[in-house]
Amino acid sequence: MSPEDFGLAEFAAATGVSRETVAQLEIYAELLAASPHNLVSDASLKEVWHRHFYDSAQLEPLIPPDARTLADLGSGAGFPGLVLAILRPALKVSLFEATTKKAAFLRNVAERLNLTVEVRNERLETAVRRRFDVVTARALAPLPELLAYTQKFLGPRSICLFLKGQSHAAELTEAHQAWKMTVRSYPSKTHPLGVVLEIRDLFHVSS
Repeated sequence: MSPEDFGLAEFAAATGVSRETVAQLEIYAELLAASPHNLVSDASLKEVWHRHFYDSAQLEPLIPPDARTLADLGSGAGFPGLVLAILRPALKVSLFEATTKKAAFLRNVAERLNLTVEVRNERLETAVRRRFDVVTARALAPLPELLAYTQKFLGPRSICLFLKGQSHAAELTEAHQAWKMTVRSYPSKTHPLGVVLEIRDLFHVSS
């Protein structure tokens, strides 16, 4: 099946989510398509259920059952953080997005869907240090740079869930030069060369 043929029915079957959740994602897709800001490419809009919603949703089973807070770094149009807020409404989700128009879009979607998410329109470099149970990111930065952003948001038992592309192995090799961490890799469900990196016990060792 091609990504364009993967629609809401296929998403529901693959994830097992409720009709109410699918209905919320339908509204999200409509708002995304109607946005004048070209938040995602026209080509990827045709594959929104696979390329954006399912790609984000594959993180949900990896979130610990007792997790209470989640920070999504560089949320952009809301992937994966806003999708995870829809799938796991009990989570307190904070979306960090430096671009004002994107942050405004995130607030609009959250308001339309009645989601209790926090949208932080600020740069990660200057964000206040806070601890979250889970930190997520997609297509934000190479792993060594991403870990530097992430460190201020981690507690002793926090985990990171990062969607990475085909360069993940090289990025991990470089990151290990400056960081100690426990890493588990899961094959991506949406990209043949992609992975989900689960990172725990992050510790900076470089001077």
